[in-house]
Amino acid sequence: MSFKAAAIQMCSGVDPVRNAADMARLVRDAAGQGAVYVQTPEMTGALQKDRAALRAVLRDEGSDIIARTASDLAKELGIHVHVGSTAIALEDGKIANRGFLFGPNGALLARYDKIHMFDVDLDNGESWRESAAYTPGSQARVVSLPFAEMGFSICYDVRFPQLFQAQAVAGAEVMTVPAAFTRQTGEAHWEILLRARAIENGMFVIAAAQAGVHEDGRETFGHSMIIDPWGKVLASAGGTGEAVVTADIDVAAVKAARGKIPNLRNARDFSLEKVEAPATGGVAA
Repeated sequence: MSFKAAAIQMCSGVDPVRNAADMARLVRDAAGQGAVYVQTPEMTGALQKDRAALRAVLRDEGSDIIARTASDLAKELGIHVHVGSTAIALEDGKIANRGFLFGPNGALLARYDKIHMFDVDLDNGESWRESAAYTPGSQARVVSLPFAEMGFSICYDVRFPQLFQAQAVAGAEVMTVPAAFTRQTGEAHWEILLRARAIENGMFVIAAAQAGVHEDGRETFGHSMIIDPWGKVLASAGGTGEAVVTADIDVAAVKAARGKIPNLRNARDFSLEKVEAPATGGVAA
């Protein structure tokens, strides 16, 4: 089975209504190019450093404008629309970094909450504490679509290969990595990590990204990508501004790649022993 996929690159601001309109315009553009699966970036609805200001515009899942707009678009265009993620208000006052996949009839097929929280201290004083406001997810999932078995991740999840391997073993042929990578980490690791996850698991990787300088002052790396199971970049956007990148996904390439290098099948359980070398420099018993 082959299908055309699109990764939408955005520079989301602080207003969910305006971001929803931008998303709709770009999704229609992608559908017009023949895409039947369209993915938006992490935090499509709003990028807002000020947590109080973010909470003021948040809604629960049933009232969220991004989810509602994506559902309407999927039904209008007869395609699968994947909101990479948006911030959703939870009953306990915290927030979910949640992705949604809608089918061609507008129905919700799957949701995914980002599992790994971006709690880091980078160079030049850049520091992030996602866990201070967001509740991490705990459930990975693989969804059977008419054209592929699809797995889910969000941004920082890409640094945890065990999440990708588990989904590959469960049958995932395509992994999704919507993101809002910082410029600093993106320049160092973005493409390397995406290609590594594709190669390790013999799967396609589709990664829609935020790009540019945002209203809240942060800067994201962009370079939305679609990568094949051999690690080849099939399509890539630039580092700033909006873009729609598309590629034809031939799912047969997954079987071919895994047949050549069957590392998932060849994996073995093992034990690990940590040996303390004697202080005298002698040989350990």
